[in-house]
Amino acid sequence: MIRFCTAVLLGVLCIGCSSVPREDAGDVIDVTLPASRELVKTAVAQVLTDGGYDVDWTDEETLTTSYRQEASGPWNSLYRWRFGTIKSRVEGRVTPATEESTRLRLHVLSDGKDGLFTSWEDVPSALPQNAENQLRLIKNALQIL
Repeated sequence: MIRFCTAVLLGVLCIGCSSVPREDAGDVIDVTLPASRELVKTAVAQVLTDGGYDVDWTDEETLTTSYRQEASGPWNSLYRWRFGTIKSRVEGRVTPATEESTRLRLHVLSDGKDGLFTSWEDVPSALPQNAENQLRLIKNALQIL
């Protein structure tokens, strides 16, 4: 009887802890900016770097970032992995639309958790890191109204 109860309890725990990851479109912008590709690339890199991201250009058009640096110092890993927080990263693409305009696509992916014993899950982007705010900052850097 004890084996049966143990097996049932173990089965319930395994089923309760497993789930199918949900598909989340995330926070996406896709716009055409009236500036050259090089100016847009420079502005995107500057804005994301100033925002705490490490920008990595995988090729001439595609960028990815690591998770945003939320805090600096010896407590960063404790803050990020143990306490409730939102962490975000960005994927983007900068392609020429015409000679005078550039197509920009930014995808902000955010993960969040409430505390020590919860797992990371997709959450809406925090306002300072959302795609619309990133676009506003990029337009400011390009001096586009």
